[in-house]
Amino acid sequence: MNPQDGTFNRLDCPALQGNRYEYLRPSQELVNITSKTPKYFFALDLYDCAHILPRLIGSIVETMRYLGPENCALSIVEGRSVDGTYEVLKLMKENITAIGAEYTFVTNEIDPMAKGGNRIEALATLRNQALKPLLDQPHRYDPDTTIIFLNDIALCTEDILELIHQRIAQQADMTCAMDWTYVGDNPTFYDVWIARGMNGDSFFNIPEDGSWDFAWNLFWNNAPTAERLQTEKPFQVFSCWNGVVSFTAKPLWEKNVRFRVSYEGECFQGEPKLFCKDMWYHGYGKIAVIPSVNVEYSDAMAKRIKELKGYVSRWVDTEDASSKIDWQPSPPEKVKCMRSYPDQTWLPWDEQLAEHGVAP
Repeated sequence: MNPQDGTFNRLDCPALQGNRYEYLRPSQELVNITSKTPKYFFALDLYDCAHILPRLIGSIVETMRYLGPENCALSIVEGRSVDGTYEVLKLMKENITAIGAEYTFVTNEIDPMAKGGNRIEALATLRNQALKPLLDQPHRYDPDTTIIFLNDIALCTEDILELIHQRIAQQADMTCAMDWTYVGDNPTFYDVWIARGMNGDSFFNIPEDGSWDFAWNLFWNNAPTAERLQTEKPFQVFSCWNGVVSFTAKPLWEKNVRFRVSYEGECFQGEPKLFCKDMWYHGYGKIAVIPSVNVEYSDAMAKRIKELKGYVSRWVDTEDASSKIDWQPSPPEKVKCMRSYPDQTWLPWDEQLAEHGVAP
């Protein structure tokens, strides 16, 4: 609850400076309204991640304090933890509600890795459960609510605020970070199974033998996007998740978009990729990656990626007119389906949607 507390070792984050995000905060008139309608909905599914909670939850709490706690709701689904995650998250309720934010905390014993189970179906169920307060009572939230969905990552308050800011500034429907993992000395982009560029291809080439030897060559066949990545300028994609996203709640309320499994005959793929596919189908295709937001899955490695890529605040002064995304209104005609590394095919981006009676 106190980002300055040094009891636990965690990623160091810069203090917020300037007024870049000031407009995201509610006016005093709204603060004085008795009946609050939260505008920022934070959602998480967490399991055995006590080691990351000081930085992860600390950044969320600091963000909520900045945005106005009465303007925020936090929903966490925990399951099967044996490392203290459950106890920490449960004990947080009194503190979160004390600052004026809503806090929904529930548990679920679903194990996505259970033998004989459907991993994607389990993950989709858990994600939808985290969104349940917003889905069940939309009238209690602002019509322009932004959902911030986070994995068990180490990130800073400025990372969260930048994703929200860019969604508004770019008039995007969804904005994603770049997430990384260290399998050696150099960082590797992590969410390659989900993410697809506007050429329909994965962010880096994975041959049929499953080798990640080409992971350093991001957007090897998409020069315009590669250039924007190099200069830390936001770029449009077909799909992404990348550790943390912000997206509008409108398609969930208006079009009943949900996390789901693949339909019969549809490419087997992760629930975030299907979510983006459904967003496109319902007219919410302004999906972007914000490459100045870089996250990792441990404090130590997040420190390394921040030292290498820079904090968000490092890139703020480099913005110019070219930072604005020139949105493509149509998705790529075909998107790579990667059922497994040896089984990669190109399929129509909207395959099986009309066949299963999905109305645009």
